[in-house]
Amino acid sequence: MNSAEEGVASAVPDHINSYGTMSVEQMHKPPTSGPDLKSFLADPTPLGIMGFIVALTPFTCELMEFRGAFGTGAATVGSQYFFGGLILIIASVLQFLLGNTFVFVVFASFAAFWLSYATTLTPFYNAAAAYDPTNPENPGFYNAYGFFTLFMGLLCFIYLICSLRTNLCFVAIFLGLVLGFCLLTGTLWQLANGNLGLARALKKAAGACLALGSLPGWYFLFVQLLATVDFPLTLPIGDLSRIIPAASERKKTN
Repeated sequence: MNSAEEGVASAVPDHINSYGTMSVEQMHKPPTSGPDLKSFLADPTPLGIMGFIVALTPFTCELMEFRGAFGTGAATVGSQYFFGGLILIIASVLQFLLGNTFVFVVFASFAAFWLSYATTLTPFYNAAAAYDPTNPENPGFYNAYGFFTLFMGLLCFIYLICSLRTNLCFVAIFLGLVLGFCLLTGTLWQLANGNLGLARALKKAAGACLALGSLPGWYFLFVQLLATVDFPLTLPIGDLSRIIPAASERKKTN
C-alpha cells in the first residue's frame, strides 16, 4: 500500500504502517513526551474487528432464517458475550491506551451493545417475562426494547458521518448497521402491535442489511491481517481522508 491509503486511524502498527505517515487520529492527538506504546503493544484493530464480525455475522444468519435458523440471537448468545463483549472490551482498552479516540469509542460502545443484548436474551435475567409473562406477544417489552435499537441506529448514524473521513469499508459497515438497527426497531414495534407477518419480513430485511454491513468488516480484517505479516499483496480500502480535508489542514492553509 502507498500513502494514499491513509484512511484509518492507527490501522496497523508503525513498523508496518501502509496507510501513510499521519492518520486521522494522529492529526488530533496532542504531542506527548511519554513512551511510545506502539513500539511494544500489538495493534488492537484487527482484534476488535474480528470480535465484532464473528458476533454479528451468525446473528444476521439467524435473522434471515438461513437453513431453518429462527429467533433473534438466543442460539449464539455465547458468541455475543465473548466475541462481541469480551474481545471488544480488550480491543477498546488498548485503543484507549494508544490514544485512538474514534476507534476506542466505537469498540467500547459495541462491546456494551453485545453484552446488553446477550444479557437480555439470557433466561436468568428474566427481562421479557418481567413485563407480562402471561401474554406471549408481550407488547410492553417489545415497545420498550425498540427504543434501544432505535438509538443504537442513531449512534451508528453519528459513526457513519465520522467515518466519511476514514475509508469506504467503515462507511459501508456503518451504513449497513444504521439500516439494520432501524429495521430491527420496526420489527420489535410490529411484534408489539401483533403484526407477526410484517415483523418477520422486517426481521429478514434487518438481517440482510446487517449482513451487508458485516461483509466489509471481513474484507477489512483480511487487509489488516495481511499487513501484520507483511504479506506482498496490496488491497485497497477506499481511502477517503483526502476527499474531505482535515480541519487542522484547513486552519494551516488559512
